[in-house]
Amino acid sequence: MRIGLLSDTHDRVPAIRELLQQMVAGGVSLVMHAGDYCSPFSLQPFHDLSLPLLGVFGRNDGDRDALIAAAKTGFGAAELYESPHSFDLGGKSVLLVHDLADVHQRSIDGHEVIVHGFTHVPEMKSRGDSLIVNPGEGCGWLHGAPTGAILDLNTKSIEFLKLTGPEWKV
Repeated sequence: MRIGLLSDTHDRVPAIRELLQQMVAGGVSLVMHAGDYCSPFSLQPFHDLSLPLLGVFGRNDGDRDALIAAAKTGFGAAELYESPHSFDLGGKSVLLVHDLADVHQRSIDGHEVIVHGFTHVPEMKSRGDSLIVNPGEGCGWLHGAPTGAILDLNTKSIEFLKLTGPEWKV
């Protein structure tokens, strides 16, 4: 099972759309988003591509009710939760959180995959049997290039995506 990973998209709809298109081309069947969509219109590319979304809220998601309403409109396979959110996916225990510093080590232990955002920096590391991934910033506002990732849930391998070219420079 291949899962798309996004975080910190901060309303940059063209970058969200392009990253999602690359994920679909890469065989992704679901996207997990670690928060900071910002506005409800940021969810439109998920709707346009009929791509299921499982996400948590970040610190910059002001109107959570509007985001939930947008998630439920048009593409019913979208679920948004408070951060952190723990669930089972493909037989693996997954923790989805905006800021990793908000959870205790005990919450991390026992999860095979931890996906987080907040720092805007792509990162992958292992802690014991846990894979910890930050897909970076889907917006590219801070570091100059929108990023995301594809997780192969079966092998726990990561492929980072980075949008390049003059149209993505800020």
